[in-house]
Amino acid sequence: MQLLKAAICQLLALAGVWLALRFWPEALNARWAPVLQASGAALFSRLLRQPLWWLPIHLLFFPAVLLAASLQLPAWVYLGAGLLMALVFWGTAGGDVPLFLSSPAVAAALGDIAARERAQTFIDLGAGLASVAAPLAAAMPELRVTAQERAPLPYLLARWRCRKLANAAVVGGSFWDCDLGRFDLVFAFLSPAVMPRLGPKLEREMRPGSLFVSSSFPLPDWPVSAEIRLADRRATRLYCYRIGE
Repeated sequence: MQLLKAAICQLLALAGVWLALRFWPEALNARWAPVLQASGAALFSRLLRQPLWWLPIHLLFFPAVLLAASLQLPAWVYLGAGLLMALVFWGTAGGDVPLFLSSPAVAAALGDIAARERAQTFIDLGAGLASVAAPLAAAMPELRVTAQERAPLPYLLARWRCRKLANAAVVGGSFWDCDLGRFDLVFAFLSPAVMPRLGPKLEREMRPGSLFVSSSFPLPDWPVSAEIRLADRRATRLYCYRIGE
């Protein structure tokens, strides 16, 4: 759905600039057309209520296309770039979950939480490059760590990072298909777009007394058991939710 919205935004902005150049050429300098198209696409994106992380994509897409066309690169370069993007951001357009990387401070804070909770099992939903799972598993060998990642290239890199960690498992597929009932501690760094849908899944599957921790994005209409503010570059906030509380 988001990919369709993005295409509509780009086409509407392109059509608007084309009409302006055709019927009011004296009012619009052609050199500013790419800027106006990008700004228009970003505006339409907000009107269609796309997630905020789509804004830089809309602002950069058409200027990048024009730049690439001016360079006259061979066709295999575009094919390779498209394939690489697909491998990294697989499912992003449909699942609304971009690739976010957690800081070392997040992994350290989750280690403290796991120790306080005396957790035995942990899962990272949408683990990316295992930026949390790998250091957590290395620091806590008694904790069974699962990293769930759907995108092919991050999945392979996560597996490589965890290859020597006996207590870490990297699994593929969508976390929507994963049963969360066997985990004491569940962590996610996802997107505001999926949090309303994630809440019922947590409530339905997680055991009473277990803990869910969300980085940066709170669960709407859920009471926060604790909020942890980290001193990393992003000033990350960890929202903790006690299931059944």
